[in-house]
Amino acid sequence: MKQFILPELPYALDGLAPVLSEETLSYHYGKHHAAYINNLNGLIAGTDFENMPIEDIVARADAGPLFNNSAQAYNHTFYWYGMAPAKGGDNTPTDQVNEALKEAFGDFESFKTQFSDIAAKHFGSGWAWLVHNPRDKKLQIIKTANAETPLTQGLDPLIACDVWEHAYYIDYRNKRPDYVSVFIEKMINWDFAEMHLNRARQ
Repeated sequence: MKQFILPELPYALDGLAPVLSEETLSYHYGKHHAAYINNLNGLIAGTDFENMPIEDIVARADAGPLFNNSAQAYNHTFYWYGMAPAKGGDNTPTDQVNEALKEAFGDFESFKTQFSDIAAKHFGSGWAWLVHNPRDKKLQIIKTANAETPLTQGLDPLIACDVWEHAYYIDYRNKRPDYVSVFIEKMINWDFAEMHLNRARQ
């Protein structure tokens, strides 16, 4: 049987500090994400799902524990790899992504405003995403509740912002807008977004 494993982070547990603390990553990655992986392995054992790629499990699973754990395992991996340690100064998109953002939103500042609004005001637990829509070839911002993911909507994710409280509460308490703001300004890995944009356009 194929066992899913907790993917190694592309930075140290303290690599996103001071924006996200080592304590936050220790709990979020080391406890929450790890639990989704462990639960997923238990749920697929001895079933038709046990040798499928995680994207196929997410697409085929019925609502319930299998979908929740597979989708959350996928979402969290995308979230971790879609961030990078703050480099100082402005964290601006690559030229290719910037052009796509201009086409979709008018300019980068308009994108930031719209993404911040959707992520900060999302009710309850869930995610805010920058996605590529293969139907019109443009970028858009969506929100998903709980474990939901763009994969089930036929959209190509580029960036994920986790707005479950455990993603930010240790560092920002109930100030989700502050967390979302610093996520956009300091944390987005635009090279990762460009890689997925190129894949989506192939």
